[in-house]
Amino acid sequence: MKNKTSSIPQEGEARPSRCPDNSAFKQQKLPAWKPQLNIATVLSSFFLTGAFCLSVGICLILSANGVQEIQIDYSDKCSDCSKLRENSSNWNKECDCSVDFTLKEDILGDVFMYYGLQNFYQNHRRYVISRSDAQLLGRNVNIESSYCTPFTTYQNGTPMAPCGAVANSMFNDTIDLFYSLNSSVIQVPLLKTGNSWWTDKNVKFRNPKSANLSSAFAGTERPPYWQKPVYLLDEEDERNNGYVNDDFIIWMRVSAFATFRNLYRRVRRIRQFADGLPAGNYTFHISYNFPVTKFKGRKHVILSTVAWSGGSNPFLGIAYVVTGTAATLTAFVITAIHLKLRKKKTYFQKQ
Repeated sequence: MKNKTSSIPQEGEARPSRCPDNSAFKQQKLPAWKPQLNIATVLSSFFLTGAFCLSVGICLILSANGVQEIQIDYSDKCSDCSKLRENSSNWNKECDCSVDFTLKEDILGDVFMYYGLQNFYQNHRRYVISRSDAQLLGRNVNIESSYCTPFTTYQNGTPMAPCGAVANSMFNDTIDLFYSLNSSVIQVPLLKTGNSWWTDKNVKFRNPKSANLSSAFAGTERPPYWQKPVYLLDEEDERNNGYVNDDFIIWMRVSAFATFRNLYRRVRRIRQFADGLPAGNYTFHISYNFPVTKFKGRKHVILSTVAWSGGSNPFLGIAYVVTGTAATLTAFVITAIHLKLRKKKTYFQKQ
């Protein structure tokens, strides 16, 4: 057994040094740049920062104001369907409603259709984690040990696909847009693919490997609030079905706020709509499935264009303008103080 006292220096022996090595790094002698602040550099920094922020902020506000947008609240206009959906036993009963509106001017360019929810808190911690990312990658996993509880299995042991509270509460209203031209009604062509992030579509979400989707999801059941199984989300396009369905992927990217909007469709620019949406009378045909009454929510449909800076939200531009104004005012205050002190110094020197 090693003697514990062997590491203790004996009398007369030199104790080991605890000083750091004599290197430029450990002795903190590396060359460094230290700004020498004077009134000229301070004032120029504040003025330049203010000018930059004001310029960027004004550009962002003008860009946001140039976005064309119309928002339709259909919560009250579909009140009959809303009352029907208050009773969960009516989940399999269809209910449709229509909302008419008028575009007073053309909406030119790419037009995006969003659905908006109000007072729906997706940011609750237990709600956010109630999902199985491994299951959404198409892996065969035991979801009972995941965070999906209580939306994991039915009483007979059949697993849910997909599991979790986020998937179970997926927005499932169907919205179609119709354009009234003279005495005829034309359905506006809408694109339902290409709306999700590329990384989500190709990396984070995958269907189980099988000959067909129905066999891939054999032995599973739809979530309780869904009207159809996951492999029937888009029967027309296999590349937009199952876990890689764009509507499902967009919903699974939860919002940080209680009021939010998600991209639903894009207007396909062909025929009468090659330049966008012409002015005239339009109608939303809505298959009402998503209940909002119990949590005092509201539902909207938004038609909007986008600019180089994004949508019509002016918050970022206003933030830049406020920052630029504060920096400019601070520069003027510092200038006034400097001139006043210099004047006093000159006066005392003359005395």
